[in-house]
This record gives sequence, structure tokens and C-alpha cells, in this order.
Amino acid sequence: MTLKIISAEKIEFEGAVDSVTLPGVGGLFQVLKNHAALISALDKGTITYVSQGETHTREILGGVADIKHNVVSVCLY
Repeated sequence: MTLKIISAEKIEFEGAVDSVTLPGVGGLFQVLKNHAALISALDKGTITYVSQGETHTREILGGVADIKHNVVSVCLY
């Protein structure tokens, strides 16, 4: 699965990940390989993702996540 974290200035991260946890406006949710297509507004919180066995975090103020075909695109405010 591929994660793309995009801000107004640049692509902050693009790479293969095993899982992504996102702060949706309705609460945290996790995305794994072959997740159903989904668009979700994101709230202030922490994105957590696992890549090559290492856990990484990124604080966000909000944004939008688009999930389809094993690509998680996160556009930050």
C-alpha cells in the first residue's frame, strides 16, 4: 500500500506502508491493504504509519484523506 502526505508546499512523504492510522472527524481509523474506497475529513491529531517495520508519526491540523486502490492520499490544510 502507498501513502502520500501532501501539504500546500510539497509532498511530505510518499512510500510503501503496512498500515496508516488517521484522525477522522468521527474518530481514529486504521487503513490496511485492500481497504474499501473512502473519502474522509480529518481532524487535528496524529497520523501514524508503519513503514519497513518502523512506526512514524506526523501531527496535523486537519485535512482530507482519499483511499482507493491501495493508495492513501492525505491532503493537509
